[in-house]
Amino acid sequence: MMSRLPRNHAESRSQLVFSWISISAAYLLLSAFMLRIGLMLDLRQWWVPLAFGAGMATADFASGLVHWAADTWGRDDLPVIGRRLLVPFRIHHINPEEFLKRPFVETNGDVSFLGIPPIGCLLAVPLDSTWGGPFSIFGLGLCGVGMLTNQIHQWAHMPSPPRAVRVLQDCRLILGRAEHARHHRRPYDGCYCITTGWFNAPLERAGFFRRLEKCMTWATGLVPRQDDRRYEQRYGSNVISEWSA
Repeated sequence: MMSRLPRNHAESRSQLVFSWISISAAYLLLSAFMLRIGLMLDLRQWWVPLAFGAGMATADFASGLVHWAADTWGRDDLPVIGRRLLVPFRIHHINPEEFLKRPFVETNGDVSFLGIPPIGCLLAVPLDSTWGGPFSIFGLGLCGVGMLTNQIHQWAHMPSPPRAVRVLQDCRLILGRAEHARHHRRPYDGCYCITTGWFNAPLERAGFFRRLEKCMTWATGLVPRQDDRRYEQRYGSNVISEWSA
């Protein structure tokens, strides 16, 4: 039965090369940025952990917005983003274990590519200005942790992640398995933040995404998660309805 569940297509050779280049370029830039910060800033200042934490929180909120948008709107047959972005999200709800089979390069290539432009801009920030230091530390938290979002998401699906990862999960510094399991309950309409998970509870209490959906439906007439439901109907009883910690 599991063999009948949908799976993502393996990346082509050109896509794998693109992912390798993206990861290499992104982490070379990140290393240069960290070296620049280490040489030019006094990291013992009180605002350093606050700015870094704010960057991590912003990465978490951004991951929630992207995840919500990809889960909620659009069809899998849309040009460009359909197969590359939306199909993996649809398949992930029906066959979440498939995500564990994706290698590091496929998991992290796209997010690394998106991280290259902002890190390049951060390298130009004047660290000797009053705002340059805090902004750079904020950017380090945002980009450094944000680029790991897909990897953190994959770790949250592992029954037994590496010990260091488990420690970070237990300290709630990154998304944990139990926290993410809440998203994998039908109709997959909450707990979208997948970097640290910090914003999940407050956004759920505020009904943030339901309000956004009502605004979108009012403005466009689109129905939330219509394409996601179509995937469930297609695979019928084979659908994995819940994924538990």
